Amino acid sequence: MRIAILGNSGSGKSTLAQQLVRAHQLVALDLDTVAWEPGQIAVAREPQLAVAEVRHFCASTPHWVVEGCYAGLIREALRYAALLLFLEPGAAVCRANCHDRPWEPHKFKSAQEQDRHFDYLLEWVDGYYHRSGDASLREHQAVFDAFGGQKYKLTHRTSPQFAEQLELQPS
Repeated sequence: MRIAILGNSGSGKSTLAQQLVRAHQLVALDLDTVAWEPGQIAVAREPQLAVAEVRHFCASTPHWVVEGCYAGLIREALRYAALLLFLEPGAAVCRANCHDRPWEPHKFKSAQEQDRHFDYLLEWVDGYYHRSGDASLREHQAVFDAFGGQKYKLTHRTSPQFAEQLELQPS
């Protein structure tokens, strides 16, 4: 099972990925860990290095889930993936999920540091619907539309049962 999850910040990508990990014994890759310099969430990593890391992970890991808001990196994962899940529950759900988000130690040195970026995160969530580029609704929809494999666009919160019941169609 090889799954790519794409969506706005706060759409539930990480939560769904962890549910899939537990239900299907997958290995997860959060694309924030390859898109940014380690320990420096505001410093973008060299794009070719991020692409190389995604390709290596996808090619060398038999069963995985890759999740993130970076359309270009998701496109790289889709070269290997059998399933694409596009999460688009709307701004209100994304904002509510951001309010409920626990501290993410792989992104921030402390909960206080994460809290200092919270207002920016909410602006980022709201901007998804009108910006252009790699982390925009427009680009995510283009990735979804272009993918020829099994795919679902999820416009509501998923339950843990979704992850448990998800089965890939034969290829």
